[in-house]
Amino acid sequence: MTAMTSPTDAVALYRATSEVFHEKVHSIRDDQWDAPTPCPDWTVRDLVNHVAVEDMWAPHLLAGETMTDVGDALNGDQLGNDPVTTWDSAIAAARRSATAPGAAESTVHLSYGDDRASAYLMQLAADHLIHAWDLASAIGADQHLPDHLVQACADWFTEVEPMMRDAGVIAERPPVAEDADAQTRLLAAFGRRAGDWRTA
Repeated sequence: MTAMTSPTDAVALYRATSEVFHEKVHSIRDDQWDAPTPCPDWTVRDLVNHVAVEDMWAPHLLAGETMTDVGDALNGDQLGNDPVTTWDSAIAAARRSATAPGAAESTVHLSYGDDRASAYLMQLAADHLIHAWDLASAIGADQHLPDHLVQACADWFTEVEPMMRDAGVIAERPPVAEDADAQTRLLAAFGRRAGDWRTA
């Protein structure tokens, strides 16, 4: 089980952070899909595919399906020949599922066991926000993340960081200056260095 966030807040934060990522996807130039990102061994396409697949999972999991029910249908590259259109479809379906009556109050069946749907949506919210920075960094877009979303993600992550770090799903924290701003600290919590990651 993960940190408590109200269902209403979790849905709102998921919608807001997914919109940040959505804006970055629509800023990708045609010649940037093979560009490297701050995520080791991932190109821009790999990164967008990762987040799109997370959103493709959401309607299934929020409807009470298990990972076994879905099987390997969402394995591999799902973006096809028109990655932006595929992304648009995936996020639209995920948002509909997240905002369906009662969805955020339900139980979801995840790889580590059952959890609250609100906790699952917070995981998605954080992933969309951090990966929005990754994507912006890779394509030369504005790296600034909305302050209120940074704070909400940081508040949630404080409680779940030990579990996630023990599970090996986030990299070690790089050092940050004592006077570092909130975004720099949040990125560090997720194993990232603010600024030009290519020179880190």
